[in-house]
Amino acid sequence: MRLINVQAFLDRDGWIKGGKPVGHHKNVLEFCDDETTEYAILSHRWMEDAEEVDYREMVKLAKMPPEERDKICRRDGYKKILQSCKQAAEDKYEWLWVDTCCIDKRSSAELSESINSMYRWYENAQVCYAYLHDVPGSSFPTVSDKKRYVKFKGWPEWFSRGWTLQELIAPSTVQFFNKDWQSIGDKKMLAPTLVRITEIPEHILIHGVHGNRPCVAQIMSWAANRTTTRVEDRAYSLMGLLDVNMPMLYGEGKKAFHRLQLEIIRASNDQSIFAWDAAWVQPGSILADDPSDFKNCGRMELMGHDEFIQSLKKDVPAEELDCIEDRLGSFPITNRGIQIWLFLLPYRGSRTLFRAWLPCHRGPSDPPVTIDLTLWESNYYRYPMLCFSLSPSEEPPQLRQVYLRYQDPPRRNTTFEVDDSTLTENGFTCCDTYPKAFSEKRFTLTSTDPLCLKVYFDSQANHRFSVSFGHCFGKGWIHVGSVESNIIRPPEDYTWYEYFEMLVNTPEYAQPMNKARSGSEGYGQICVMQTRLPETTKILQISSVIWNSSRMCGVKLDVFHDPGVCDISGEWTAFNVDVGGFLHVSLALISPFI
Repeated sequence: MRLINVQAFLDRDGWIKGGKPVGHHKNVLEFCDDETTEYAILSHRWMEDAEEVDYREMVKLAKMPPEERDKICRRDGYKKILQSCKQAAEDKYEWLWVDTCCIDKRSSAELSESINSMYRWYENAQVCYAYLHDVPGSSFPTVSDKKRYVKFKGWPEWFSRGWTLQELIAPSTVQFFNKDWQSIGDKKMLAPTLVRITEIPEHILIHGVHGNRPCVAQIMSWAANRTTTRVEDRAYSLMGLLDVNMPMLYGEGKKAFHRLQLEIIRASNDQSIFAWDAAWVQPGSILADDPSDFKNCGRMELMGHDEFIQSLKKDVPAEELDCIEDRLGSFPITNRGIQIWLFLLPYRGSRTLFRAWLPCHRGPSDPPVTIDLTLWESNYYRYPMLCFSLSPSEEPPQLRQVYLRYQDPPRRNTTFEVDDSTLTENGFTCCDTYPKAFSEKRFTLTSTDPLCLKVYFDSQANHRFSVSFGHCFGKGWIHVGSVESNIIRPPEDYTWYEYFEMLVNTPEYAQPMNKARSGSEGYGQICVMQTRLPETTKILQISSVIWNSSRMCGVKLDVFHDPGVCDISGEWTAFNVDVGGFLHVSLALISPFI
């Protein structure tokens, strides 16, 4: 590691400020071995880059023109280094590490090596100086003050940053300083207050993570409310705490956090990494997108093998439990997904939604954590926590080997254009749409707005039915909902119930159309489905033209009378069509859209 020679820096600063010529002298920055060198280290909140002093400026300072040199010495970033050196000299340390100037960030290789080594560097330091630039008083704040500290729940901004998490835990000694560089306490003395601020257990603050190592989910929870300037640093700042290494790829965005989790899985069999809470409404990767997804995992603990078995005995047949120890021990990463053995229980009435048990819990007396999964094209994806409205089946959970997809599913939008004029001509009216923003004939569904429900009312038969237009795994789908006769409930109650039921069961209702369309080739497809409207002689036909290149889906709703002799399967039939045939057939089928 590259360290500041404390005395050389202070000598040079004295010569500069005394107006003396700064000639050849001992190097201010030198390479040292962090395992054998005694050094102090600085932890601070980065200011704007223009205020910090980088490696090039630190090396070239003595040879700069006086005006440029004086400008740098007036920066707050320079003053921070100067005060750190003065404190280190007072504490009898010859060497000091400061991240702003001890890393040559022009070299991507050096930056990557430094970030991968940083936890160890803080851990090996004799003392860490934590500079709280926004604390004016002579004592450490002991109560939240949201007027003074607006960026982090009423506490100094230093506690809101992603990198300072490891800088608090790794060093055995952390001394806190206020904005005037007055000492305001150390980590051990302030531990009870630090627990309230950070939600990190006191024994971790005092002894670190290596003795009684918490589970992955709990460590992630400590970073849930912290922020970093770069998205990728949300992951990179956690590598040391989680004892993994990986190359830096700035520009990859949230993929950095996905890579971090895969590295953890390669090195550990800690299944709490899957115990995060989904914050979106569509099926997705088994991996979390951000540490904030673990915010409710502060009390998470791993369960021992015997403890986990005991918790399952009332639900799982004994013969299923006899063979699980070896199977739960590892879950390799393959190109298909994470291969893992899990206890699965389907939700009642569903072939695609499952509850899975993990060998971890949120407290000693709590049951194992469960997560929801959905089956799509032979792989399992994480499903958002909407299944609280469903009931698990009464069958016992079954131990299955499954593949959990860690790749994000396709997120391409789907645009629907609906022609329901034939329904209107036959006495039906579109009496409600949810969400209201999709009331027009043309609308686009996305991963954040994946569903539109249109309700149609037949005044002659006094019944209504719904048609759902959905977006799941990057594909559009259509489903006819329940028919309500002899109407009693208000329309808004029916609409909301239908919408929520469709939203929860999206993968279930998307499967039939997706299955019919499997193996789609060429320019596009035409999908047709007929269903009989109960208690009437009417048949509803849905015809859909799907353009593969544009993700456009034209839909025509027809209704016609049937004497009762037609064989209506209620299933989708799909036809692949080339360009010429597609234009010919689609003109006849859905002429308004061509």
